[in-house]
Amino acid sequence: MAKAVMVVGTASNVGKSVLCTAICRILYQDGYRVAPFKSQNMSLNSAVTPSGREIGRAQAVQAVACGLQPNEHMNPVLLKPTGKDQSQVVLQGRVYDTTSARAYYRDRLGEIWTSVVESYTYLAERYDVIVIEGAGSPVEMNLKETEIANMRTAQMADADVLLVADIDRGGIFASLVGTMQLLTPDERSRVKGIIVNKFRGDTTLFDDGVRLLESYTGVPVLGVIPYVDDIGIEEEDSMGIEGARYRRVSSHTSDALRVSIVQLPHISNFTDFDPLFLESGIDAAFCQTPEEIGQSHVVILPGTKNTMDDLAWLHQTGWAAAIRAAAERGAFVFGVCGGYQMLGQAVYDPDGQESMTSVQTGLGMLPVETTMAREKATVLVQGYAAQGEERIRLCGYEIHMGVTTYLPEAEAFAMVQRDGEQALRPDGAISLEGRVVGTYLHGIFDNDEFRKQWMSSVCQAFGLNLQESAHSIADLRTAAYDRLANVVRQHLDLRPVYARIGQPSGVRV
Repeated sequence: MAKAVMVVGTASNVGKSVLCTAICRILYQDGYRVAPFKSQNMSLNSAVTPSGREIGRAQAVQAVACGLQPNEHMNPVLLKPTGKDQSQVVLQGRVYDTTSARAYYRDRLGEIWTSVVESYTYLAERYDVIVIEGAGSPVEMNLKETEIANMRTAQMADADVLLVADIDRGGIFASLVGTMQLLTPDERSRVKGIIVNKFRGDTTLFDDGVRLLESYTGVPVLGVIPYVDDIGIEEEDSMGIEGARYRRVSSHTSDALRVSIVQLPHISNFTDFDPLFLESGIDAAFCQTPEEIGQSHVVILPGTKNTMDDLAWLHQTGWAAAIRAAAERGAFVFGVCGGYQMLGQAVYDPDGQESMTSVQTGLGMLPVETTMAREKATVLVQGYAAQGEERIRLCGYEIHMGVTTYLPEAEAFAMVQRDGEQALRPDGAISLEGRVVGTYLHGIFDNDEFRKQWMSSVCQAFGLNLQESAHSIADLRTAAYDRLANVVRQHLDLRPVYARIGQPSGVRV
């Protein structure tokens, strides 16, 4: 059975996911057969495994850092909020239920916890080391009796625990000392080290702070990790979208390709657009108001966990009119998944899958209609998009509840083949000579050839000079994993981790 190391935090967004990714990468570089695990994740950023299951994006990212394909056992419970006090529960990659927070907290020690143990055992039987990520804080005392994401998992896996706090947000002494005090004696005994994360400036200025923390907690501070700007690794959840990297960069020149992404209330998989932020010739930003579109060359409608309510929000807030006005002046409009559905004529929800409203009028920019279905599609796909006579290879994945049908004169955006199927099927739609596009393919802009061709067509339409990156997105992400690992190696004492996990087997699966 594998040895386990667990990273828990004093709160959400203290950097647990990133540190787990770094530790995964370091151990992979050192020759360990290592895999990630997070028993329960709440996020609208998700990924599809080769087996057609859905897991949280963070664990898919960590899997790549380990040199692995993502697997549904790496994140057995994924909670996807659908609205006020309601979440879809994805269990081992399949939709299990849509329920209230109260009902979920009451019931999760039954079949759900059994699945968590089953998934962890599956991984532990196949790898040397499991790097476990906690969720939120391990001492939310009103929830602790039935929590499954932190110390219950640590005990189940017999894991050594590293406790992380974010010094950039302040209150680090209270958060660390308070967390240690609220843990039970048995839980405290598992905590082998403290990590101070996101320190700005000279880390030696915190030497006295290290001594004080060790005095107050009785636990060694294993590292003070510097604040790393623009790590280049995909964000776990919507809290990351508030970061500076996703806002408008005023330093871009006037001839930059200006892309505005609508920040929907239930936005999901916003990391689909990370490749656009990595291109030097693009000034991309998530926008919260219609006025931010300005003179954008492209407006993007991203995916959403609630197409019906977000489509109503577009109409109510003036976004729908602003997007249509942008298209009328020549801007390109691109919709992905739920964004594609919204660009159609109407979206129907006869069974109330997402809303009490049975129909919402779409933006009317593509000749398609969508009906919400009970079954969710989660599948990897590959195929091609036609650019004139040229076929551009595509790969990506689908995660959606809706079934979209073509109306007369509709033209497909691409032809794709789902895993397990032999025949090609049409995907998405395209109109106005390619200026309006919709697709179900998440990860569409990870396709280097397509992204560059699409950027080129937009720039040509507006007379802009294209400044495209010479690197592939895959290469940039690989470099980001290694860069992050190098930073953490320099500032984190991993000797307690190595003492726990022993020497690597030398043979990866």
